[in-house]
Amino acid sequence: MKKAIPAPRKPWQPTALDKLEDLLIVIAAFGLAGASVKFTGLNGKLGFFFSLFFALLILNFGFHYLKRGTAAAKDSLLQVLAVMAIVITLIPIVSIVATVFSKGYKGLHWGILTKDMALASVNDPIANGGLLHALAGTIIMVGGALIISFPIGVLTALYLTEIRGPLARPIKFLVQAMSGVPSIVAGLFILSSLIYPVTKQLSGLMGSLALTILMIPTIARTAEEMLHLIPNELREAGVALGGTQWRTVAGVVLPAAKSGLVTAIILGIARIIGETAPLLLVSGGGDALNLNPTQGAMGSLPYYIWKAFLTGGTEEAFARAWGGMLVLLSFIFILFGLARYLSGRKVG
Repeated sequence: MKKAIPAPRKPWQPTALDKLEDLLIVIAAFGLAGASVKFTGLNGKLGFFFSLFFALLILNFGFHYLKRGTAAAKDSLLQVLAVMAIVITLIPIVSIVATVFSKGYKGLHWGILTKDMALASVNDPIANGGLLHALAGTIIMVGGALIISFPIGVLTALYLTEIRGPLARPIKFLVQAMSGVPSIVAGLFILSSLIYPVTKQLSGLMGSLALTILMIPTIARTAEEMLHLIPNELREAGVALGGTQWRTVAGVVLPAAKSGLVTAIILGIARIIGETAPLLLVSGGGDALNLNPTQGAMGSLPYYIWKAFLTGGTEEAFARAWGGMLVLLSFIFILFGLARYLSGRKVG
């Protein structure tokens, strides 16, 4: 007779009774929080949140201390702190996204991606004008910054991971320092070093150069981390087959890190696509469609949003600004989604 194999025990998984106890603790905490708001000086959402937080801490700690002892009480205390930290992190993110979507859809219309603001003002009806010029300007300036930043960032990462020469330490320090440069400093640098003494005019190219300063550190650091993930066995195999270092890097390392380098590009674009301060200083922020980055002012999505908020004052102007924010936020979500997908793929 065949013996039945008992199912493996999983003592770390909560039982139905554990889940019921946790649910009752949460319900009791909500009740205490509501009572404290009603009968004490605490009021509003903030008062309720703080009351709920301390009620959960006290009830969890007390219940598990009485039932299982000090170790279980400390463990439950840390669990509550971890959950509350996650909630505190998510509240502003969810609030921002919900606000942008709830207000931004009012600024959308069928011609928003096919019209510019050359013959319309921000206070005109929503159907007049659109953000074609802003979207095109953002794509052109970000694309120009990418063309300059990608080779510089990847070559920097290759120097830090493959060559490791005497300048590796100062270069790494410089890249880390550039990551913390305020965006307006990049705009002021281009303004003082190129626009005033050389070109004498604002343009999309100047905007691309300002964004390049902000994009290079992101690409360099991300590419460096991705290259570190490539197994050394691949490098050793390339050298064992008689390849020189540059042939091994070009033929083995870079193809193996392809998905990681694409992730670096996407994160670099996401880093700069919403920058406003440098573009206000160097791109001019035009209202008409301009596809020439070297001549004339060029609009962008951040400038479009900024101008609608600043120079408007009507419901139509605010609706345009929120609509521009919705479009910009949608692009950022798409970019981060692609980066998440590509970073989850196997490197090597």
